[in-house]
Amino acid sequence: MKKVLLSLAVTMFVSVAVMAQGVSVSNAQQPAANPNAPVITFEKTTHDYGTLYKGGDGTCEFKFTNTGVEPLILSNCTASCGCTVPEWPREPILKGKSASVKVKYDTNRMGPINKTINVTSNASNSPIQLRIVGNIVEKTAASVMPEKTLDQSAAPVAK
Repeated sequence: MKKVLLSLAVTMFVSVAVMAQGVSVSNAQQPAANPNAPVITFEKTTHDYGTLYKGGDGTCEFKFTNTGVEPLILSNCTASCGCTVPEWPREPILKGKSASVKVKYDTNRMGPINKTINVTSNASNSPIQLRIVGNIVEKTAASVMPEKTLDQSAAPVAK
C-alpha cells in the first residue's frame, strides 16, 4: 500500500512539474508587433447586390490601400463556397498604393446571397473577412421595365 501511494505521489509531482514548465513557456513574453508591418484598409467590407435577376452581373470589387509601411502581399483569398470566385493581385502593394479584390458570384443560383471571402496577407490586421449579400430572383415579364422612349415634345428645338 505504501508503494502504491508513493508511486502515485511521485507521478503527481512529476506531472505538476512538467505542466508548470509548459505554462511558463506559453506565458513567455511575445515579441513586439512589427511597427513597420503593412496594414490593409478596405473602403468597404460588405457589398450589397440588392436584387439581381437570374443570370445577371454578379461581379463586384473591394478596393483597398496599404496604409502600413512595408509592402503588402496578399497570399490567399478563399470564398465560403464554389459559387463565389475571388481574384486578387499577386504582386506586392507598396505603401500608400491601392488595388482591389474582384469577386464574381454565380447568379444562376436563385435565392438570398450571404457569402464570405477571407483575405489572408502579411498585414498586421490579417485575415480580413469580406461579405457579399443580396438576392437572386427569376426574371419574369412583370419584372421587365419598359424601355424609355424620348418624348419629342420635350426635346429642345435646334435653331
